[in-house]
Amino acid sequence: MAGEPDATGTGDDADLARLVAAHPGARLGFQPDDRCDLARAVGLTSGGLGTFEVPIDALDLTDRGRAVNLVVLGVAPDQLRVWHRRRPVTVRVDGRVRFDGSATTVVVANGQFLRGADVVPRGHPGDGRLEVQVYAAAPAARVELRRRIHGGGHLPHPQIVTTTGREVDVSWRRATPLEVDGRRVAPAERLEVRVVPGAFRLVV
Repeated sequence: MAGEPDATGTGDDADLARLVAAHPGARLGFQPDDRCDLARAVGLTSGGLGTFEVPIDALDLTDRGRAVNLVVLGVAPDQLRVWHRRRPVTVRVDGRVRFDGSATTVVVANGQFLRGADVVPRGHPGDGRLEVQVYAAAPAARVELRRRIHGGGHLPHPQIVTTTGREVDVSWRRATPLEVDGRRVAPAERLEVRVVPGAFRLVV
């Protein structure tokens, strides 16, 4: 059973991430809005504070702070169109190269959903690991991919590399759009992400 939260907040994933950064390791009460994808993954509702607490991981983005749900480098998979170009990128997971080629998108996820779409069906925000996806899909495959992504049916896919680990290093040849917890931030040429197991306890 959970006691009184150490701190409370409201809003979306980015709002929750700021609360986590301000109260590391704390027991948090959070009222999600309809943009909060992490809430969907853990069964948190907007109906009020619950009676159980769940340990939740976070993503440490080196010099860019904390995130709680999902990071996208490049074109978000739910927005991928035939005209988006693949560009050279290298992805290392736990020190090993897992992808070195051209892609439109790299997803590093703690959670499962992106704008309600089941982008990372295996995402579990309390397992101490990050899910990584690299989208190298050819233009002709993207319409069907996007159609199936809402329900998680886009995976497995021969042109989407999936792996998991605790530390991820993504390097592009030039600055690339970056989305953190559903919000656009300054583009990045390189991003290092590591999981922070049990970064906070969420009252659900």
